[in-house]
Amino acid sequence: MASFTPKLVALFLLLLFSHLTTLSSATSTLRDDLLGAARAPSFVSWLRGLRRRIHQHPELAFQEHRTSELVRAELDALGVSYVWPVAWTGVVATIAGGGGGGPVVALRADMDALPLQELVDWEYKSLETGKMHACGHDAHVTMLLGAAKLLQYRKKDLKGTVKLVFQPAEESYAGAYYILEEGALDGLEAIFGLHVSPHLPVGVVASRPGPFLAASARFSATVAGKGGHAGGPHDAVDPIIAACSTVLSLQQLVARETDPLEAAVVSVTLLRGGDVYNVIPGSATFGGTVRSMTDEGLAYLMKRVKEVVQGQAIVHRCAATVDFMEEELRPYPATVNDEGMYAHAKAVAEAMLGEANVKTAPQSMGAEDFAFYAQRAAGAFFFIGVGNETSMDRASPVHSPHFVMDEEVLPIGAAFHASVAIEYLK
Repeated sequence: MASFTPKLVALFLLLLFSHLTTLSSATSTLRDDLLGAARAPSFVSWLRGLRRRIHQHPELAFQEHRTSELVRAELDALGVSYVWPVAWTGVVATIAGGGGGGPVVALRADMDALPLQELVDWEYKSLETGKMHACGHDAHVTMLLGAAKLLQYRKKDLKGTVKLVFQPAEESYAGAYYILEEGALDGLEAIFGLHVSPHLPVGVVASRPGPFLAASARFSATVAGKGGHAGGPHDAVDPIIAACSTVLSLQQLVARETDPLEAAVVSVTLLRGGDVYNVIPGSATFGGTVRSMTDEGLAYLMKRVKEVVQGQAIVHRCAATVDFMEEELRPYPATVNDEGMYAHAKAVAEAMLGEANVKTAPQSMGAEDFAFYAQRAAGAFFFIGVGNETSMDRASPVHSPHFVMDEEVLPIGAAFHASVAIEYLK
């Protein structure tokens, strides 16, 4: 066993004390300075007001004109410069440090709502018929505006540049892809994003390194046969039988062609045929989604879906076409958290919220267009809790017309966003 001189022991203890002091100082700064500022009554009141205004006027993908106007007005009031329009309704703001130069890190919030009728009866419910912020994007925008305020007041101390991405069309229409296509984030080194989760309590965040959310695509298939009277099926070529057989055959892609230790989904979610009881229709359509935890897995499922649909059509004397709608509903890659960026955001969260409030999330077959950013730069995507068992009857999932959240999350998310950027640039 090696022996240590008193001088070496003293030096080790001095370094250890210095390290612990640094960690303690960082924890104190994050918790007391940023989170404390975000929790100031006037700051919280401002955040709540923003979120409620956005919530009352939800807008669908690429239609976020009013939301974008609100974002720009708040940025103008803060003196934060921005570029607009980006990807039609998006806004990309810039807060540069006093010294100039340095790395570039981005924070992202999505702005669009869902085509749902809100069924929550509260003072600030949606005023737009058939539209609702049922996925928490109103909170995402609010938290990022809160981060803008925190960062703008501390811009002289920033050791680089922070980009604030107010993105349109996360729901199905790949707004992130179009933000990147316009070059608004060229030169980016890292990016961070948050998404509310009603299944986590307020004050808790969760994520994981590596593959986190699924790659996803949609498909629509049409099987063409020959219509006829239902009493004489031999004179027709029944596309309903072909479609039903195909739906069953597609289930084998997961059950018999996918490694049982790998996650994959093939879900047929719609099926349409004729509309008369005694008539065999000339065609039938069906569609759904395919998902995998890897981009390669998604590509394989898409290839096989097309082969199975067309092959089953031939077996049943029909013809078939498959459309993955890759231009209108661009497939999403898998969301893969960069190991280093994840570790950075996790450390920030632990310093601010305490280690017990930072959880390891399971992988999810949900999909996120944040994945496009994570392909270009070191990305970290976290869930942030909005549940509260004492004040909420039950936690309805996102995309539910009954979705609600505890607004105490707003200052936490604002401070978390700002802290990740500030600490990254140090």
